[in-house]
Amino acid sequence: MNYSDDCTPHFGYLTKERFADIQLLRYRLNGFEQLSLLQKKLIYYLSKATLYGRDITFDQFGKYNLRIRKMLEAVYTDLTIDHDTADFRALEVYLKRIWFSNGIYHHYGTEKFEPGFSADYLRGVLQQVEATRLPLRSGETVAQLCDELFPVIFDATVLSKRVNKADGTDLIQTSACNFYDGVTQQEAEAFYARQKAEDAGNPAPASYGLNSTLVKEGDVVREDVWKADGRYGNAIRHIVYWLEKAQTVAENPRQQRVIELLIKYYQTGNLKVFNDYCIEWVGEHEGRIDFVNGFIEVYGDPLGLKGSWEGIVEYKDEEATKRTQAISQNAQWFEDHSPVDPRFRKPHVKGVTANAICAAMLGGDEYPSTAIGINLPNADWIRAEHGSKSITISNITDAYNKAAHGNGFKEEFVVDDLTLSFIERYGDVCDDLHTDLHECLGHGSGQLLPGTDPDALKAYGNTIEEARADLFGLYYIADHKLVELGLLPDDEAYEAQYYSYIMNGLMTQLIRIEPGRQIEEAHMRNRALIAHWCYEQGRGVIKMEKREGKTFVRITDYQALRTLFARLLAEIQRIKSEGDFDAARQLVERYAVKVDADLHAEVLERYKKLNLAPYKGFLNPRMLPVMDAAGDICDIQLDYSESYTQQMLRYGQEYGTM
Repeated sequence: MNYSDDCTPHFGYLTKERFADIQLLRYRLNGFEQLSLLQKKLIYYLSKATLYGRDITFDQFGKYNLRIRKMLEAVYTDLTIDHDTADFRALEVYLKRIWFSNGIYHHYGTEKFEPGFSADYLRGVLQQVEATRLPLRSGETVAQLCDELFPVIFDATVLSKRVNKADGTDLIQTSACNFYDGVTQQEAEAFYARQKAEDAGNPAPASYGLNSTLVKEGDVVREDVWKADGRYGNAIRHIVYWLEKAQTVAENPRQQRVIELLIKYYQTGNLKVFNDYCIEWVGEHEGRIDFVNGFIEVYGDPLGLKGSWEGIVEYKDEEATKRTQAISQNAQWFEDHSPVDPRFRKPHVKGVTANAICAAMLGGDEYPSTAIGINLPNADWIRAEHGSKSITISNITDAYNKAAHGNGFKEEFVVDDLTLSFIERYGDVCDDLHTDLHECLGHGSGQLLPGTDPDALKAYGNTIEEARADLFGLYYIADHKLVELGLLPDDEAYEAQYYSYIMNGLMTQLIRIEPGRQIEEAHMRNRALIAHWCYEQGRGVIKMEKREGKTFVRITDYQALRTLFARLLAEIQRIKSEGDFDAARQLVERYAVKVDADLHAEVLERYKKLNLAPYKGFLNPRMLPVMDAAGDICDIQLDYSESYTQQMLRYGQEYGTM
């Protein structure tokens, strides 16, 4: 439904909430009213379980994040402090950025925020706040609180980056993420190498290190496991409580079993149980409601082992799912016709399912900034033996698309009117389709050679995996098979995706990087790798033109570009299948990291004139249970009116567990 047709006057995709480099959007729960009462209750209970993980993510992203957030919230809500000063307004922006990023580090670039207020100002206003409202430990004074937290906030050299991936450094000791305590990179890698060696030959290995903090006490390195009676126990027990309620309204016995296994995993911390949960989850297709809840993606760990906590609750968008199912039902055809070495193809693609879904609640590392598509589970052996589930989040992509139309970005950066008209005509459908191909088939394609360690690529693994999935989508979006399946209107539509992708990888994604910095985020590195490799290897297939002092991308031969994508996909798949660390390192460091300073400055200046925010995030709807005379839930109402500040302060009060 177009938001302009909505009868609720306060609902719209764009909100007035904008600060720093952030624009807040809303997403609509289309069709929620038509769900059954049991389905609504299931979504509500799963949503509560999703919101109770928030403090875990904050703590994972930096050991001081929670204390800093709570301290600043106490200042922000104190009515005795003058709110009409430049320092207070700067503090407000800083706090809003912390809320958005689940900590003091940028959600995308992972560099530490620079406060726009002074240490003296903060120290002064803290003296005005009633001590009981501050996150003081027993016997701690405000002065001691300042002594501990101020260097983290104000000294740019202290814990300066959440995730450092700079080649040649100790990635653990130079990263501020809170997954390791007192260990070096060498010690961590040795610890998990021993675990793998002890489990060698196991056809169902655990995801080593996924749900623990690795700590060193004296000379002993051990894991502090995240479970109900361990680290993060209070938050996990709240999550389990709501999962248990969700279990009572599950749509079918297998869905009930999925929730049961997740609860058992949270209670025990046993990664073998997590495997059982993943297998059961990937095989549950009957229900319309689904969810992700737990320690999942490893992008926040420089070694790519530790899972950041995330949650999403969803229900099928049945109309849009017809598109994703057309892809997944032909998964074997796509695998068989892939341009990679036949040794690296799956002879029998198993269990590939794909749905377009409506997000109903976002949490943890999926909130406020969220993915537009997800493919899980991540364990390669589970994908090979049991398959995978892919989702494209239709109401999120719809909100992004609505917000982007008419903002002037494409007009500024696209090379000419003909290309622009092509993108306007086909861009949205191609973006959605590329996401489908990336998530539904790309991540699930290919296979490791026997004996290859799935973690062999180490810090480069995430970038290589994202490049592999993107290249799979790019190669196949130009295939006539998609026209045959009715997914594209003609054989030229793919050119809109090719142009937008290359323009982004070579130029426009640079708006997300501060001057003087290199590319570090895995998805940005992936896009830069593909675009720069094709630019260099294509020898004229892609050109960078200068016109009136502005740089533009021009593609001279789209079919030749597809051939380049095929060549690179074959090499990227070889690297992953063989675990070729040196080749991964060479590719990423040569093509994916460095930034042309002059081009960067130009792109930033052009973008600045558009007055746009480079990052978008989402406000969750508020779910309000309606009770009948007997005190039972008889409906769930949705409220879209809550502001960003209201939502963040409420979440701190209602879902604070640490």
